[in-house]
This record gives sequence, C-alpha cells and structure tokens, in this order.
Amino acid sequence: MRWYKLYVLLFCLSVPFLARSQGRGDTDSLVQVSGVTMTADSLRAVPNVSVIVKGEDRGTITNEEGVFSIVVYKGDVLTFRAIGFKTQDVQIPSDIKGNHFSLLHLMAQDTTYLPVTVIKPYPSRGEFADAFLHWKIPDDKLEIARKNTNAARLRAMAASVGPDGGEGVNRTFQQQAQALYYSGQRPPENIFNPVAWAQFIQAWKEGAFKRQD
Repeated sequence: MRWYKLYVLLFCLSVPFLARSQGRGDTDSLVQVSGVTMTADSLRAVPNVSVIVKGEDRGTITNEEGVFSIVVYKGDVLTFRAIGFKTQDVQIPSDIKGNHFSLLHLMAQDTTYLPVTVIKPYPSRGEFADAFLHWKIPDDKLEIARKNTNAARLRAMAASVGPDGGEGVNRTFQQQAQALYYSGQRPPENIFNPVAWAQFIQAWKEGAFKRQD
C-alpha cells in the first residue's frame, strides 16, 4: 500500500513537466518573432541590441536599422540589453494564432548621474601666474619622439653600444685577411707612416685617450 501511494505521488509531480515538454516539442508552439528596437523618446533605431531568450543560452543581435528575428517558443521571455539603455524583459504571448509575431520594442535610456565636481579659481593672480610658468606639463608623443631622435642623444647611445653580430663578423674577417696577407713575413711598422700619425693626432684632439672615470 505504501509503494502504491509513492507511485501516485511521483505521477502527480511529473504531469506538469511532461505536459510542458510535450508542448515545447510541438511545432505549433514555435513562433518566428520579428521586430525592431527603437528609442522611446525619439523613435530612432537602436542597433547592436542583444536579444536573449531568458533562461537559455541563445539569442541574436539587431542590425544597423534595429531589426531582429528569432525563433522562440510561445510564452518565452526575451531580454533586451544594450549599452546606455535599461535592460527590459518582454514575454511572448502563449495564445498566439499562427507561427509569426511582430514586435516593436521601445528602449528607455539609462541615465547615469556622476558626482558633482566643483571647480575653484586660484586665490590670487600671482599664484596662478607662478603655477602657469612653473607647472611641468608631461611631454606629448611628438616631444618624446623629438627627444629620442636627437642627434647628440643618438651619438651618446651609439658610443655606449658595442658592435652587433654583423660588425663583429666583419672585424674578424678583416683581422684574418690581414694576418694571411702578411703570412710568412713581418708586418710593416707604422711609426713612420704619416697617415697613421695624422689619425693618432686627430684621435688625441677628440679626447679618445682621456681617462674614463
């Protein structure tokens, strides 16, 4: 007797779910919802509005004219969501005749109020002039580019940067070529070479031999 009562209770609880599943599986319960979203105050089309079926992971987006189309079940709830507008829910009537339904949805703007900002003047003209003259304004992108491409700055950076891979390879090749050129004989001494003396004097004038502290 106790098992019989349990079966009856389970059957009564499952009847609503069975009826809903059969209703949603029927093709007559499907409806093609086509509509347009517009502003409530000026009746302008609202593009890029998300139209989501509430409780399900599917939906659509309105085009540039605010037009959308989606297939839902009768009685479903559509959620309209867009930046700058209030999120609203619209329920599709469950007693629609046929499988087509037209909808004109008016979007209400969502006004955001910012805190009050009070702008106060300087206490005196002298303080304003002092701040105007000595206030350090951050450099813009053009000024930063000018500083980075300054000739003196580039020379200083080049002096502190060592040779790259290509320069190192070329220098090695030059040393090997010079060693092979004087192979088997003593290389000439440049102490009496006027060109070498001119290069030495020029380097000495430019400070190449100064002590680096």
